[in-house]
Amino acid sequence: MWGIELQRKNEVSLARQIYQVMRDQMTTGQLKPGEALPATRVMAKQLSVSRNTVYEAYEMLSAEGYLVTRQGSQTRVAEGLRLEKPAPVREDLSSSVQPAYEYLADFRTGQPDLQRFPRHLWLQLLRTATESFPAKQWGYTGPEGLPDLREELAAWLFRSRGLVVHPQDIFITAGATQALHLLAELLFEEGREILVEDPCHIGMLHVLQGKGFKIRPIPVDNHGIQTQYLDGSNACAAYVTPSHQFPLGGILPAGRRAELIQFARDNDLYLIEDDYDSEFRYKGTPVAPLCSMDPGRVIYVGTFSKILFPAIRIGYVVLPRQLQTRWRHLRTHTDVQNPPFEQAALAEYLRTRKLDRHVQKMRKLYGQRRQTLLQMFEEVFGKTWSALGDAAGLHIVLQFPGMTFDQTFAQHCKECGIYITPVEYHSIHKGMHLDKLLLGYGHLEADEIRKGILLLHKQMG
Repeated sequence: MWGIELQRKNEVSLARQIYQVMRDQMTTGQLKPGEALPATRVMAKQLSVSRNTVYEAYEMLSAEGYLVTRQGSQTRVAEGLRLEKPAPVREDLSSSVQPAYEYLADFRTGQPDLQRFPRHLWLQLLRTATESFPAKQWGYTGPEGLPDLREELAAWLFRSRGLVVHPQDIFITAGATQALHLLAELLFEEGREILVEDPCHIGMLHVLQGKGFKIRPIPVDNHGIQTQYLDGSNACAAYVTPSHQFPLGGILPAGRRAELIQFARDNDLYLIEDDYDSEFRYKGTPVAPLCSMDPGRVIYVGTFSKILFPAIRIGYVVLPRQLQTRWRHLRTHTDVQNPPFEQAALAEYLRTRKLDRHVQKMRKLYGQRRQTLLQMFEEVFGKTWSALGDAAGLHIVLQFPGMTFDQTFAQHCKECGIYITPVEYHSIHKGMHLDKLLLGYGHLEADEIRKGILLLHKQMG
């Protein structure tokens, strides 16, 4: 009856099934405007359901304006419900999510060793933190982040980097990428530029471009951003990675740091300092942040994605006081806050110094893997290459004078089962770094590094 075939074992209620069929008939024109519907008792008998079931379906249709009911008259189909059938949507295969691919050699950057993370301990901390959580903190706790985590972060920044920070100046984020999204929104001025290192992380560049910033590339050498090329005539901010320039790996010298700070003061702009992996430095202690020189001009961005695991989605920003009110407003109207449970677990991980010990352990392991990679390259490639940058982080840049590594080369490697990134991929002005390759190694065991280098040598031979 009425083209309604009820699926009585379906999880969708019978009333909702009747509603869905009749709604579709109205929008396709099978049920005409003004057409009268049978009484609920009649419909119930024909469909072998209770009268209440039909009544509930009619109520849903009436509440949404599909039916017109008047006391003493029949229920009728409302006017203006007809919809033309939409054109079929053609799937864009180029942008659809592709299944994970198992590479024979995977040199992607920024990948920590997830197998070495103490998951059992983390789950214990998470459970304990959740069970002891006060009831009021199951609601909104504010855009700043949990006070306990902010206090422990301030203590950790002091003991690991010598950075003196007040907990109230630390704001928790869902990773460094969200931090940059929010900062771009905060600092954007129509028609103004943001100064960006060239090359720089292409993902972060896309964030800034997506917010409408005009990009002014500033060239980088083996020591970081070249301050003699700074131009603040139309700039409102600068994005820099002074502790371990991405991707070339240089540490910005003291003289250039001073010039950069003075430049920011003279031009009344902010410096966004992205300290993405300086915990892992293999010669000496981590580099002191630029923020320590002028916390009123430098916005310091940190993340736990590479220290712990990417899915934790916890980062932080050390924010100048004059920007904090606007930050709170923006974060509140973006996503309010991070989930509190992971924050509480991380606070305890910091308080007990277990994170410090994990970083020390992983720094030693990653240093060994870096050395394995360099030794293997020397065995396989001889003296045809040189390593750039400081001995730090989870990636390395290798330069092969006279060779060309572009997107065609990267695609060819991918087809042969090798994931590798030319530095040219992260360049804004193309053609300046064609002889350089970017290799991540943090997630690779020694035998995987050796196997990968042999495969790469075969493609470059």
